[in-house]
Amino acid sequence: MRSAREYPNIVFDMGHVLSEYDSRRAIAQFTDDEAVIREIRYVLYCSCEWQMLDTGLIDEDTALRYTLRRLSSDAVREIARRSFEHWEDYNLWPKPGMEEVVKAVKARGQHVYVLSNAGMRLTRCWRRVLPCPDLYDGVVFSAPEKCVKPQKWIYRLFFERYGLNPSDCLFIDDLPWNVQGSVDCGMDAWQFASGDVAELRRVLELD
Repeated sequence: MRSAREYPNIVFDMGHVLSEYDSRRAIAQFTDDEAVIREIRYVLYCSCEWQMLDTGLIDEDTALRYTLRRLSSDAVREIARRSFEHWEDYNLWPKPGMEEVVKAVKARGQHVYVLSNAGMRLTRCWRRVLPCPDLYDGVVFSAPEKCVKPQKWIYRLFFERYGLNPSDCLFIDDLPWNVQGSVDCGMDAWQFASGDVAELRRVLELD
């Protein structure tokens, strides 16, 4: 990885990088029962169906139908259904400090992109859950492409769509396997494991 100033393009993940993500918040809007919150979080938001939504392999009705079957009661199923219908209103929001990061990168003359695993719903509402949505030079979400990080296809699709040389890009992601997938495709990457925006600013040489 070179000096961050040397890359013409900075590529950000969404969840836990540009935005905060907490599925618990989407459940706690509809119940304060901790046992129910844990059950729904595990059965719905940590399910294989949720991962398949990110991959674009199933639709939301199918995902909800299969996950509701595994919950313990009709009352819990109703809470889960309401949470699922409104999750983007509660469990995803711009990460504090990242608006300033994106603006500073753009002001330095670099291009800014988003490459994220996300379901189809995010293609309709991403502008209200990402900081400064008008500043991105390109956005790729996984579901419409039918592939996810760290699969090599999504990185290659991203490069081809925007005419980018991988060596001209620096990728920021919170997960080590996505960072490795990026490096394997020729794009330098840094793992934003701590979630500390001050640390990210130092890595990007913004201060």
